[in-house]
Amino acid sequence: MRKKRVADFICRAIIFAMLALSLPVQVVSAQQAGIDAPPYEQQLMRLSEIFGALHFLRPLCKENDDPSWRDRMEDFLDAETIDENRRRRFIERFNQGYRGFSVAYRDCTDAARIAMAQYLNEGETIISDVTSRYGR
Repeated sequence: MRKKRVADFICRAIIFAMLALSLPVQVVSAQQAGIDAPPYEQQLMRLSEIFGALHFLRPLCKENDDPSWRDRMEDFLDAETIDENRRRRFIERFNQGYRGFSVAYRDCTDAARIAMAQYLNEGETIISDVTSRYGR
């Protein structure tokens, strides 16, 4: 029960930080402004991949997240992307994260639970790092 509360807390923290992160960024995409991608672009791409992995792993291990990680990704895309090409790159990374685990796991195993915990931690670290360095 305690692990579920911790995971729920982390999920809420990720969504809160993700929304806080996206607000100042959505004004103009880097490509529209004619400049290079923002310095945190690769971290956001990795975050998209983490969302995809969690979208596969959490239901596999009977974790009922509401909203789902796919819904959270949609919210992220709506807040973070104006440019369709950038949006497609984020979606592709989400799909890579999902497919990477869907080909390897059919049942929830200890390894799947460990991976899930590591992804939650990594996502939280990325959000914390990006918001502390680039957030307003």
